[in-house]
Amino acid sequence: MNSLYYLAAIPVFGLLVISHEFGHFITAKRAGIRVDEFAIGFPPRLLKFRRGETLYTINLLPLGGYVRMPGENGEMTDEAGNYDPRSFASKPAGTRAAVLLAGVTMNFILAFLLFTAFAAAGQPQYTRVIKSVVAGSPAAHAGLKGGDTILSIDGHPVKYFSDITNQLQNDLNNAAPKAKTVNVTLVIQHKGSSTPVTVVVPALVKVSQQNQGHLGIEANPDDVILIRPPLWEAPALGIQEIGYVADQTLVGVEEVVHGILPANQAVTGPVGIVNYIGQSASAIPAVGISPLLFLTGLLSLNLAVLNLLPIPGLDGGRLLFILIEVLRRGKRVSPEREGLVHLIGLATLLFLVLLITINDIGNFGH
Repeated sequence: MNSLYYLAAIPVFGLLVISHEFGHFITAKRAGIRVDEFAIGFPPRLLKFRRGETLYTINLLPLGGYVRMPGENGEMTDEAGNYDPRSFASKPAGTRAAVLLAGVTMNFILAFLLFTAFAAAGQPQYTRVIKSVVAGSPAAHAGLKGGDTILSIDGHPVKYFSDITNQLQNDLNNAAPKAKTVNVTLVIQHKGSSTPVTVVVPALVKVSQQNQGHLGIEANPDDVILIRPPLWEAPALGIQEIGYVADQTLVGVEEVVHGILPANQAVTGPVGIVNYIGQSASAIPAVGISPLLFLTGLLSLNLAVLNLLPIPGLDGGRLLFILIEVLRRGKRVSPEREGLVHLIGLATLLFLVLLITINDIGNFGH
């Protein structure tokens, strides 16, 4: 793959960060809160310019962005000790919560728009013809070979390769907790034969070898059909995709909890995301922009969910302090204590990102 495809990560990350931070920015402005800085990335600074009271910056470390407002840790006074009516902390709890939720809301909206565009652009579907079979895999032991056509799986007719993967995922989800294999019934038409045959393949529940897969079959990336729905159906399909992604995310969490999927395969950092973006971008000449639209929508949705988690330093962590304030009938945690908690949370989060990045570097390009 041409390494230039990895440059697609720049507009993708930029779109995600700008949409999220713009939500905070515009809501804070409308609430009368002063915004000192709108930043893309983290320092050191590369570019900066000032418009009005806000400094706009583009920074070196592409790990996110931020909107800097006075009073984010609860301080209601300026540097001189005077009450600042335009600080974040001086606003009512509901206003502060709205500012914090605005970033997440923008990411949900962006995900919906991207999934809608993904549906409208047409979804590339691989045909049901097998390109190759992994040596030593369940499919190989069952006699499947490249060029074979899968006509049905567990009694469900197969039109596209995705029909195989979707039904297989259902079988795996319904497998017994300690099961090592799940029997999958396939109706196959071998290459060069006109007579279908039925085979039972013991699909692996837990995949231990890289690139093996549960069955061990691969679709043909050069044999693609582009399916375009009526344009008016695209928004509904966009909402449907959000539900699908949310469901698969929960399935992934359950697999990690039950030890089916190792945590280092389920969690991806910035380097791993760049790898996925590069792979999606490299597919554009063959299948169009749909995979990149879907991946960007997926990232936007995951960013929204991550920021809702009650992790100190993130939006969810700051919302937790507002909730504590409401439960204590307006009594706030001291600014010093809240700032320390957020600092520790961010430091811990950056350390985890570092560990994940080390793992991602080892898998880069695969």
